[in-house]
Amino acid sequence: MANIITRKSVMTLFSSPTCPMSHCARFVLHEKSITADIEYYDPNDPPEDLLELNPTGVSPTLIERDLVLYDSRIIMEYLDERFPHPPLHQMDPVSRATARMLIRRIDQDWYQLLDEILYSGEKKSARAKKLLRESLLSSASIFAARPFFMNDEFSLIDCVIGPLLWRLPDLGIDINTPNEEITQYAQRIFKRTGFKRSLSEAEKEMAEAPR
Repeated sequence: MANIITRKSVMTLFSSPTCPMSHCARFVLHEKSITADIEYYDPNDPPEDLLELNPTGVSPTLIERDLVLYDSRIIMEYLDERFPHPPLHQMDPVSRATARMLIRRIDQDWYQLLDEILYSGEKKSARAKKLLRESLLSSASIFAARPFFMNDEFSLIDCVIGPLLWRLPDLGIDINTPNEEITQYAQRIFKRTGFKRSLSEAEKEMAEAPR
């Protein structure tokens, strides 16, 4: 890997090829057609030159000139503000604050369970799968109510939900419902050019979009 210090003028996103948080950041990059280098690495064995700028080695890490960001949600917000067109947040402060609270709720309710599924023992993982499926299904009417999640326009919220839904078939979680509300929503997200381009080779192999 080339030395990071020598190319700080180029925006670079260091990303795990399978981390859902990294996938969210990549989704925003491609949705907004931002010119940036995406470099994949193993978060369990981060390159030394990355560790010099981000001692945690956490994925994703965004580097642009002297700026180093290593929180997925902060990176997503930064990219949306740094490249305002097309906007992925509502313009008025109340709507933006509401969206941020909703993303926080999704992280607490759904991503926390996803972490347990991915990184816990078999017993705890099985329980988390059941809870995540039940929680998603209980929200089916919300997925069906509008074209995008609680919005008529595509937003950062969808950039958060899409990578989570993409992983469900590979994890053995069936979220099909009698009216396929969540599946239809997922298809709208997965068919977007930005989403297709955001997939790493490893993610392409995870699962097809739910049928």
